[in-house]
Parts: sequence; C-alpha cells; structure tokens
Amino acid sequence: MISNPVRQKLLAGGTSLGVMAFEFFTPGLAKVLAAGGAEFVILDTEHSGAGMDTLKSAIAYARGAGIVPMVRVPGLARHLVSPVLDAGALGIMVPMLETAQQARDLVSWCRYRPEGTRGLAFGMAHDDYRAGSVTEAIRAANDSILTIALIETATGLHNAAEILSVPGIDLGWLGHFDMTDSLGITGQLDHPRYHEAEAQLLAAAKAAGKPFGWLAGNGAEAKAALARGYRCLCINTDIGLLRGAVTTEFNTAKL
Repeated sequence: MISNPVRQKLLAGGTSLGVMAFEFFTPGLAKVLAAGGAEFVILDTEHSGAGMDTLKSAIAYARGAGIVPMVRVPGLARHLVSPVLDAGALGIMVPMLETAQQARDLVSWCRYRPEGTRGLAFGMAHDDYRAGSVTEAIRAANDSILTIALIETATGLHNAAEILSVPGIDLGWLGHFDMTDSLGITGQLDHPRYHEAEAQLLAAAKAAGKPFGWLAGNGAEAKAALARGYRCLCINTDIGLLRGAVTTEFNTAKL
C-alpha cells in the first residue's frame, strides 16, 4: 500500500525539505533531487503550463526515485484535483485559498468516504496498478494525501485561523509574492506589513497545531525560516537552482 513519509513526518512534529519544479519535468529530475537530499517535489501546474501526460510521468518518476510527488493545481475545482490524485500525486496544493469552506472542499475532494467524497477508481497509477482490498486502498490513500492550503491574499490572511483549523488540512503555506501584491506592497518582502502577515500566519498555524510552509530562495533563507517556526520548505525552484549554479560558475570562470 502507498504511504507518504513527508505527511507522517510533518504530522509527527518534524520538518521536511523539498524543491518546487516549474520547467524540467524530465525523467532525471526526481533522481537528481533525491540525490541532493530533497524529500519531496512540488510540481507546479498553476504557472508552468504542464499538461496531464507530462505531470503523470513526472509523478511516476518521483515515486520511483523515492521522493514524494505533490502538485500545485491551478485552482480550487474538483476536476482539477481528482485526475492529479489518480495520476499518483501524494499531495495537493491549492492556490488562493481564502475561506474555511474552500478548505473543506479541498479536503473532501482529496479523501474517500467517510472523510471526504473522492471518486473511487482502483488498480490504477495512484495505487501502483495493484489489485487488492478496496477498503485497505481507501485507508492507505486517506492516510497518505497531504492537503496544502496556500494562503496568499489579504482575505486568506484574515481567515487564516479558520482555514487552518479545518479538520483534514495538513499544511498551511505562505505565497509571498501574491500576498505582498494583495496587501498593496508588491514584491516588498522587507515591508513591515509583510512581516506582520507572516507572523500572523505562523501564529495561526501554531494555534491550530498545523505545520506551515514556504518557498525559500536558498538554504540560508530556509535555515532562518525554520528558526522562525516554518516546518516544511521548498528550497528554491528547478529554474532558480540551475540559474544560480550557472551564474556562479560562469562568474567564477570570468574572474
């Protein structure tokens, strides 16, 4: 049966580090990330334009490499969540979550009854094409899917305590650029209002007993974020990591 060690680790109070991928959905990406120490990859479909065939392959590569594949879907809709789960994703991140009802919808679509209303189909990619007990497959899936509430608007910030208190929401996440844009301080990550918003979200997560996550730009930012109370972090993106390595090496060569 499937399992999700990242979900287990986070719900037990631990921390987890991964990478967000936007561009290089190749067979080797997951192996490279695993070799570098990543525990998970979040495959983006909100901004990348990746289609289902590409996504399904990338999920299979990640599962084969031993890291947890999660997906940011483009929006809150059952038809965007269900096929991604059946393709084998072990986590779903939904952008722009703003209300507790939206959080409840996400949980419902990600879990089978009695915890939700996910549609049933077995012996497929999400359960490694295995035959077996439907009851056991349901239990394993409900224990494995990590539900991520991406809070990145002023409305979501206002409702953060209610969103994060929804049963079945496993992880909150701060979308920093959209949050600054919604607050009228676009891109100003050093603005006091942004720091207040971050502190408010971390406090809401702590009060709800939920881990909180963020996309850090580098390892130093990730280390500082862990000290502030974050417990799940992406350390940059596939694009950012490659661009940074190329820039560093080319600048070194030109010295």
